[in-house]
Amino acid sequence: MPALTPLNIFGALLALNLWTMLRFWQDKAYAANKQRRIPEKNLLLLAAIGGTPGAFLARHLFRHKTRKQPFSLYLWLILMLQSGLLIGTSL
Repeated sequence: MPALTPLNIFGALLALNLWTMLRFWQDKAYAANKQRRIPEKNLLLLAAIGGTPGAFLARHLFRHKTRKQPFSLYLWLILMLQSGLLIGTSL
């Protein structure tokens, strides 16, 4: 089993954030084509497991789910929780 090196962790987070951005883009495309959408809980789960930067970047780049409530509130809460965990574990 590969070690949890900083490089491995960075690579996993990069892949997760790219996947998150792709899913936001797909959801935007599905909406434009009146197709079945990706459930918001799936997009929020991607953010919760580490794809928050990708979620915020995708929202900005694709102008998708920027005013949607309570989705925006949940995404901000995930960011605050993750920030608190990072700060708390680094002390």
